[in-house]
Amino acid sequence: MKTQRLDKIINRLLEKGLEQMVICDPCSVFYLTGTMIKPGERMLALYINKDRTRDRIFINELFTVNEDLGVEKVWFDDNTDAAELLSEYTDKSKPLGIDKKFEARFLLRLMELNCASGYVNASECVDTVRQQKDAEEVEFMRAASKINDLAMSEIIKRISSGVTEEEISSQMMDIYKSFGAEGYSFEPLVGFGESAAIGHYEGGARKLKEGDCVLIDVGCVKDGYCSDMTRTFFYKSVTDEHRKVYEIVKKAQQAAINMIKPGVRFCDIDRTARDIITQAGYGEKFTHRLGHFIGIECHEFGDVSVKNESRAKPGMIFSIEPGIYLEGDVGVRIEDLVMVTESGVEVLNSFTKELTLLD
Repeated sequence: MKTQRLDKIINRLLEKGLEQMVICDPCSVFYLTGTMIKPGERMLALYINKDRTRDRIFINELFTVNEDLGVEKVWFDDNTDAAELLSEYTDKSKPLGIDKKFEARFLLRLMELNCASGYVNASECVDTVRQQKDAEEVEFMRAASKINDLAMSEIIKRISSGVTEEEISSQMMDIYKSFGAEGYSFEPLVGFGESAAIGHYEGGARKLKEGDCVLIDVGCVKDGYCSDMTRTFFYKSVTDEHRKVYEIVKKAQQAAINMIKPGVRFCDIDRTARDIITQAGYGEKFTHRLGHFIGIECHEFGDVSVKNESRAKPGMIFSIEPGIYLEGDVGVRIEDLVMVTESGVEVLNSFTKELTLLD
């Protein structure tokens, strides 16, 4: 077990008046044990208690987990009432923290068995700890982002007249694997011209022609951690209007990055970028939050939005990705991952953000 991470979670639980919790999210189990177990429809449960000698992980015998997870394994098969087995270890006189991803059929069974005095959604106790990356995680995130920079440099070499969005996106997996990545953190988003103005457009048969924007939003997984980056290019030529839109987005992104440091509210970071785009006359065309947290999952707990009044803390890693989307014409988004440091910010991506014409 990653004991320092577990200690932080236990402290958060105690602050909420809880002494025990069931963690079932495979990503959170990976965060604590270093092993990813994907249980499908079967129960996976890491039971933790302030009395650390009672910690157990419940795993179906179908899964081969030979690693020492630093916690005692309790095996069960498909003929076992897994929830009943778990209930034998809980403190029935105390409330039980529940993972938000714990399936209702298991939770309801625990409730039938009266395995605790009450049930509390305690996911935030894990999620807030996961928000602040430790030194090991930071290195994994830097490595994943470096691969993303290299992959972007390679994929734009494949851009040519008449190529389709699907033909470009379909080449990303081989590129990532050539640089040592394990796979995608999400399916590549590639849009040409007016397609780039469609929210989370995943690419189709649209062929590239001169004057099109080329929006590429991609991410990979390396050592279990995700990267995410977006760049917008133009093919052979760019109109004055499209250049103007690009420079506004670039200005908004840089202004937001420049203000990041410990203590800054996320709503203020979002507002800084949004105000620049609004003042330029495109406020209604910036249709999403400024960013999302990232780590083991591409989208983790927390975001950079006008509604999030929490403050930045060292070790937090999130995206900064303003955009302007003109329906039927062009879409421009520029995205980097950034990390809050003790005194400011580190941008994890190094790929150029200067307006680039591909030919």
